[in-house]
Amino acid sequence: MQSSAWPGPLLREAAAQLAAIQAPVHDRLGQVLTELRRVVRSDFGDIQGVNDHLLLMRGKLLRPTLLLLSSQVGDQPADDTVTLASVVELVHLATLVHDDAVDHSVLRRGLPTVNALWTHQVAIIMGDFLYSRAITELAALGRLEALRVLAVAANEMSVGEMRQLTSYDALDFSEGDYYALIAAKTASLMRAACEMGALAGVERYREPLARYGQSLGMAFQIADDLLDYTGSERVTGKPTGHDLREHKVTLPLVEAMRHTNEAETREIRDLFDQVDPADDHIERVVEIVERRGGLKYAREKAQAFAADALGALEGLAPGPALDALRDA
Repeated sequence: MQSSAWPGPLLREAAAQLAAIQAPVHDRLGQVLTELRRVVRSDFGDIQGVNDHLLLMRGKLLRPTLLLLSSQVGDQPADDTVTLASVVELVHLATLVHDDAVDHSVLRRGLPTVNALWTHQVAIIMGDFLYSRAITELAALGRLEALRVLAVAANEMSVGEMRQLTSYDALDFSEGDYYALIAAKTASLMRAACEMGALAGVERYREPLARYGQSLGMAFQIADDLLDYTGSERVTGKPTGHDLREHKVTLPLVEAMRHTNEAETREIRDLFDQVDPADDHIERVVEIVERRGGLKYAREKAQAFAADALGALEGLAPGPALDALRDA
């Protein structure tokens, strides 16, 4: 996440660079996958079938990576750190299952969603199952403070999902509204991952690592929203303008609409009035957002959050884990 190479691997999910960031915790990430299978195992065949599918859908394990790296800053991590990392990933998976059901999504990471393969009812129940398994595991470990941290994040994410629903078709959505949304929906779990890592490592680093995770999460989400305007489908897994097609208002559009003329504002409003906007209409709005400085502004804001994340690491014990967090 050095300023000269922003966005960093965690923000871009660039495979080769991400592997370098994960190198200090590579072996334990493998253990996280084993632990995930243990924690979610169920004697009920229907649940286990969904679990098996969900484990195929896992991503780059960004949140377990943050927890493991945070736990290794300055000291030998506790024996249960791998379990803590698997619990964080469980909560992340639960939110994805619920998100897909709410959004009626049929694909995630190239695979059918739970609600597409089974039903919306199954998706909601499975999300609840994953949440409950995470809570049960933390209680069994006696990690009550880690449980509190994760519960706070889970509550914030629920609020974030409600905020997300209000952002659709909301062309009066403010920059403050947007920050409140992404702080709750995305940054809260990254903050919790880093804070739980400190609880499993050097507890006096809890506050700076929590700040790091919060700011990194903000930068991460803004970068992801930028990619919707600038990235290719090959890189992002979705076509350019996907958020616009879904009438989702993000920071680039919020900023651009402060500067649009009457004709440009009408062009944007016309797009949001259409159930299924045409590709060329989306392209025109993307051009307006770029022309009116929305992309530049969002990039600068993401860089500012990334810089704050770096600042939070000042004074922490040097070593490979801290270097990896700085390079993220």
